[in-house]
Amino acid sequence: MLRDVDLSGYEKVTAKNIPWEKFITSGHRACQGCAEVLAMGMVMKAAGPETIVCNATGCMEIITSPFPQSAWTVPWMHVAFENAAAVASGVESATRALERKGKLKKKPKIIAFAGDGGTADIGLQSLSGALERGHDFVYVCLDNEAYMNTGIQRSSSTPYGAMTTTSPPGRKSIGQHTWKKNMAMIAAAHEIPYVATASPAYHLDLFNKVKKALAVEGPAYLHIFATCPTGWRSDPAKSVELCRLAVQTRVFPLYEVIGGRYIITQKVKKPKPVTDYFKLQRRFRHLTPDAVDYIQRRVDEEYARLESFEKATAPLEEVAEPPKED
Repeated sequence: MLRDVDLSGYEKVTAKNIPWEKFITSGHRACQGCAEVLAMGMVMKAAGPETIVCNATGCMEIITSPFPQSAWTVPWMHVAFENAAAVASGVESATRALERKGKLKKKPKIIAFAGDGGTADIGLQSLSGALERGHDFVYVCLDNEAYMNTGIQRSSSTPYGAMTTTSPPGRKSIGQHTWKKNMAMIAAAHEIPYVATASPAYHLDLFNKVKKALAVEGPAYLHIFATCPTGWRSDPAKSVELCRLAVQTRVFPLYEVIGGRYIITQKVKKPKPVTDYFKLQRRFRHLTPDAVDYIQRRVDEEYARLESFEKATAPLEEVAEPPKED
């Protein structure tokens, strides 16, 4: 169902007004080349100091909060693997109660962070409930495509064919045998005001999507692609390049869904082959030419489906045919 979404509070970020203040300090324990902490830092720069963070168990919780130290400069709480959205719902309800009683002059922003395992697998139930109830918060999935914190086990967000410790390739196995779960479209199916995918390789796109997510009233969902050199067996110096290649090959398209309307924010008219993306990662080195061809066809089909959604939900004036010349 298409509906209007109020974005009047949205302030566009350009190269001239990029927020620079850090709310995750340096000195944390992230691996070299970790794109996940890079993305999380960008989200927090866009959110600003008046933010409460609910952080599920995972890499980002581990590397930012080794007792007795913390890399956070805003109110932050560590919650269980599976309930970041539920806890954020409670925090949001509490702030509304305080606001109603006149004990809170300005309602803070509320952000929940979780990885792909804590989102697409064991956290999906609490996320779905929070979105359905309409809590006013932003949920951010930092997707490095496996349970990296606990030993590189597969998740339902692990891409087809990828090698993990629980999806090893062999004579009878291609590696991960299921297609990556499309969490952004699952979130959009809840008919919430705002959903978007983002990548730290496209920083302005990411900053503006965070700003929009925070501006809408009600729940918003951001799915951010994040390279993991440790789990992907890739060069830490090429993490941002890999994030960019995922978009340029259409493996991870960048789009937003505003009130049910799909908008591709980074159109890729001349995509690079998926092999350009695969060859920088050892987790795909076992794939046969036939397997790569299958993945390429499926990627092309998924992108065509996304384009059809964009066309089907565009305002009528945008899809109307131009007048024919006599």
